[in-house]
Amino acid sequence: MKNISKEDYLSAIYKLRDDAGEIKPNLIAENLEISPAAVTDMLKKLSADGLVQYRKYKGIKLTAKGERFAVNMIRKHRLWETFLYEVLKMPWEKIHDEAEKLEHSSSDSLVDKLDEFLNYPKFDPHGYPIPDKNGLIPKHKPVIALSEMIKNDKGVIARISDFKSELLVYAAKKGISIGQKITVKDKLEFDGSVTIIVGINEVSLSRKIASSIFIILDEQK
Repeated sequence: MKNISKEDYLSAIYKLRDDAGEIKPNLIAENLEISPAAVTDMLKKLSADGLVQYRKYKGIKLTAKGERFAVNMIRKHRLWETFLYEVLKMPWEKIHDEAEKLEHSSSDSLVDKLDEFLNYPKFDPHGYPIPDKNGLIPKHKPVIALSEMIKNDKGVIARISDFKSELLVYAAKKGISIGQKITVKDKLEFDGSVTIIVGINEVSLSRKIASSIFIILDEQK
């Protein structure tokens, strides 16, 4: 069984809230690759510690205390990802797992120095905003999951979920990366799969993959 810390749960809730809106235990279980029963047990503990608001069959919310914990861990994680990617030139599908290890052993003062060394980056390599030392999140344009777009919609890839390294490997093989312009060529209603144009390439994606890719919509329709 995977050893998932309280901080990991809080970080996952924080990230999934941004990507999916309402958070339920099965969504956490799916993304952390653990059993729903293990998630339920931990949510009860986090609730008792005053870190989350949780009631069975209801959505999960971070308390103010839980938010502070989550933001601190998210900041460490995303700064380490940026360092590994930009300085050590590690592939973007490998930096998540390495940053996961480093974030738990890094003091706040070390991470402040890391932030300074990197010249205070605003976004990590997967397109997620990096909180500053005061917990403030950089402003960014609203994003929409690719799975929610319709035929002929256009936009720019703003971020790609880093929960699954397999997704990042697949995206790289298909030439999908942050900052690229895309157009939805077609969307199949019965299964939610989409076909997009990326550069000169045409790429078909399942609904599950498309739901993990986030787009800034083109304002000119």
